[in-house]
Amino acid sequence: MSNDSNDQFYSELEVNRIPLCELLSGTQLFAAIPEDWHVIITDIKGSTQAVLSGSHQDVNLIAAGSIVTVLNIAFSMNVTVPFFFGGDGATFIVPTSLIDKVMQALVSYRANTLANFNLNLRTGSVTVADIYSNGHEIRIAKFSSSEHFSIPIVLGGGLDYAEKIIKGEDYLVTDHEPQVEELDLTGMQCRWDTIPPPQNKQEIVTLLVIARDVNKQAEAFKKILQKLDELYGTQEARQPISIARLKLKTTFRRLGLEMRVQLGRIKWPELIKNWLVTFSWYLYFSTNKGKSYLKSIVEMSDTLVIDGKINTVITGTAAQRAKMQKLLDEMENNGDIVYGLHISSASVMSCYVRNLEDDHIHFVDGSDGGYTQAARVLKAKLKN
Repeated sequence: MSNDSNDQFYSELEVNRIPLCELLSGTQLFAAIPEDWHVIITDIKGSTQAVLSGSHQDVNLIAAGSIVTVLNIAFSMNVTVPFFFGGDGATFIVPTSLIDKVMQALVSYRANTLANFNLNLRTGSVTVADIYSNGHEIRIAKFSSSEHFSIPIVLGGGLDYAEKIIKGEDYLVTDHEPQVEELDLTGMQCRWDTIPPPQNKQEIVTLLVIARDVNKQAEAFKKILQKLDELYGTQEARQPISIARLKLKTTFRRLGLEMRVQLGRIKWPELIKNWLVTFSWYLYFSTNKGKSYLKSIVEMSDTLVIDGKINTVITGTAAQRAKMQKLLDEMENNGDIVYGLHISSASVMSCYVRNLEDDHIHFVDGSDGGYTQAARVLKAKLKN
């Protein structure tokens, strides 16, 4: 357990239970990340080509696995850290007390990923002090629209700056040695089949938005989120995950994929045990506790990320999307934003389950690499 006075910075932030658009308007509700914290980014190099080649499931699971790696270390040290899922990687903001242990684990995880999937997971870190000294901000608030689930909301260009540094050609790879002990990816699961849109919905939309002027970020994001509320309804109404569409995928291949990410190899006795446990879930889901868990999956699905840009996965109709794109095109033509959008026929979900009661989170993406595909569109616009 860590005793550093800054370690509980994020844990001690007040949870804002006001409408998100109202939160974005309240600059006084955001706090600056301590200078001695660090931004860590994981990112699969060449993820676009991997997705186009049909490896989107591997890409998503590896990204989720990097989150589980970090969160298990943070949990063991009694520290809560903000993190952001990005489809082909993740971003974390961690205190100094965690940085060495986390980076050592990620070096080991990177080696495992390369050996088992031939995918290169970049891992790097930048100090918050360096970000600030280069003129960028990271302002954070904690937001919750439900009783049990809260997410970090970040404004400022600091995380984007860190990403450009770590993804740059001249970035020096971390000199951390791999950890000695076995990787701990306890709780990582990928046992749900692709998830069609809820009844009366037609498609899954993955949307990425950045503001051209970082000083007008909150204003631009608020306008877009208000339009989403107007066209699609509340965040619950546009949630792509629904209980009726959830279906377990219990094949040995799926369980083996999960085990290769966790352990780097297949352990057949454990694989058979996991297969039998997964089948027992069918019985569990018929109980009151099981039904409560299914309901909480929907509530605790990570479908909205604001990390200095909007990243969201929503469901709706083609007509709703056309109206939404009209606003996005207008804002883009006015020089307010740049956006990338991708349409999928289903969503995919990887999970981190510490327990089935109240400690689990579910990472959602478009079924054919929605975040990666949307990012490809966004990058092409920025390049041009």
